[in-house]
Amino acid sequence: KTTLPKAKELRRVAEPLITLSKNDSVANRRLAFSRLRDDAAVAKLFDELGPRYNERPGGYLRILKCGFRAGDNAPMAFVELVGRPLDIEAEEVDEDED
Repeated sequence: KTTLPKAKELRRVAEPLITLSKNDSVANRRLAFSRLRDDAAVAKLFDELGPRYNERPGGYLRILKCGFRAGDNAPMAFVELVGRPLDIEAEEVDEDED
């Protein structure tokens, strides 16, 4: 949950990085690392997000407006990845163990 302008700016940064991660190469990993400066984030980007959105041409993030913040009345929004896997499988496993 963040302010709407920050959410829109996050989309401008994150979506090109996800598009870059669809083609896993050393050059692309180095380019992503130059922007993120975190090995774990680069690994997740190329190992999980790139393959997940390989068939999708764009629009990886969804911005949902969620009202206004108390105090300064700033517009707030949720940012989420489109098509993320649901946690239904984990819930089914928990029920089977009981």
